[in-house]
Amino acid sequence: MDGTATTPDHEIVIVGGGFSGIGAAILLDRAGFSDYLLVEDGDGLGGAWHWNTYPGVGVDIPSFSYQFSFDQRTDWSRIYAPGRELKAYADDVAQRFRVTDHTRLNTRIVGAEFDEAADLWTLTTGDGDSITARHVVSATGVLTQPKRPDIAGLDDFAGEVLHTARWDHAIDLRGRRVAVIGTGASAVQAIPEIAKVAEHLTVFQRTPIWCMPKPDAPIPGVVQTVLSRIPGARRLARTLSQAFVEVNFPLPAHFHGVVPIAAGGEKVARAYLKRTVTDPVTRDKLTPRYAMGCKRPSFSNAYLPTFNRPNVSLETSSIDRVEADGIRTADGTLHECDVLVLATGFKVFERGNMPPFDVRGVAGRDLEAFWSENRLQAFHGVSVPGFPNLFSILGPYAYNGSSYFNLIETQSRHIVRCLQRARSVGATRVEVSEHANDDYMRAMLARRDNQVFFAGGCGSANSYYFDEHGDVPFRPSTTLETMWTSRRFDLDAYTFTRATDREASAIR
Repeated sequence: MDGTATTPDHEIVIVGGGFSGIGAAILLDRAGFSDYLLVEDGDGLGGAWHWNTYPGVGVDIPSFSYQFSFDQRTDWSRIYAPGRELKAYADDVAQRFRVTDHTRLNTRIVGAEFDEAADLWTLTTGDGDSITARHVVSATGVLTQPKRPDIAGLDDFAGEVLHTARWDHAIDLRGRRVAVIGTGASAVQAIPEIAKVAEHLTVFQRTPIWCMPKPDAPIPGVVQTVLSRIPGARRLARTLSQAFVEVNFPLPAHFHGVVPIAAGGEKVARAYLKRTVTDPVTRDKLTPRYAMGCKRPSFSNAYLPTFNRPNVSLETSSIDRVEADGIRTADGTLHECDVLVLATGFKVFERGNMPPFDVRGVAGRDLEAFWSENRLQAFHGVSVPGFPNLFSILGPYAYNGSSYFNLIETQSRHIVRCLQRARSVGATRVEVSEHANDDYMRAMLARRDNQVFFAGGCGSANSYYFDEHGDVPFRPSTTLETMWTSRRFDLDAYTFTRATDREASAIR
């Protein structure tokens, strides 16, 4: 920094060291934006794959889709890679593309304020330091802040308490009485592993999850060799994997009213449940009463069979409170346990997570308050009027439910195009217009009639997809459309101006 008020510490600060931040850093650097700093709260990179180390953790879509298109591995051990391989992939990519050279770990951002006179952001850290940047890329994701359930007496439990997102490997579950609260994606993976070692496992289920057989298997060395050496093999594997993912969520979720794929998926899931779970009462408890797509369906070959084990109980009575020696349900029964596992997910579209730190834009406008008053919204999920030079990887109406890596690359492409225009015209401020943002929001809402979320079958799903306004801020688009749009959207949706020439007309 040269000491002037208009020169930032870095041209770009990326907040978040998961795959979003790593991918954005790589793509920005490849586009010529090398003056960046990546700031990460944790002591390592990888985001969810750094924090989540619970037993059985792994990717929930085929590995061939869950990787960067510009850095495709062929040596995954399984079709669905275990978490440790995703963590290793994150570290490897960050090292090889020199992201680690621009990274500051153990640094939590707690606030961001825009300086209108200088067109700079000042980021405040948890230690009280400040970092200035011309542009900020929010890459914090949403599966970052564990959600602790609001259950009376939770702090009174005399045993050990674990959250799946912050697993303590020093706690031995062997021969213990374990209770798991929750049956979402993390629980589906962890429960079978816990059941193998626990003396007894009680699973407390509020809402059952749609579960289908998982097309998973080890990838033989010969297949890895073919993928790495035969021209086009990797592309074919990725294309097939992407098609599988598209059919299993984006299409049935967003085009439910046009192509009722969800009904077919429900038949598959019901048949799988019927042939897998032997006890009819337990089977009935595990049967969802909401449409597939209201929540992201799970794929597992181990979850449903776990409930056939003699040491596993499924409890669907609501929890009244937690006591020192166990969980008491509404029917008065005390379920004694030694260890309590909270598989209760994350804050997603909630206050304190969208955004995960205080953001003040033009005229001190508070981003969280703006969204609370005006509904969650962002132009292509990237930019919000009144918050110049601030870009998000996973903003409202960004993610369509496909591969998260597709989201990272499309959003980064959007951001790069904005910054390239700004650099070419010498602009210091990049801001999406209210008109463009309003048009995009109207377009998103106009498609909701075809989404499964609003088809009338999600009322009992207790889905975290719904925000406080009753909206589901997913992007109702096919993956191909998101890719095309990131390359073709009209850059005139933004204004590009100079701090030294604020009264001038927008630069075109």
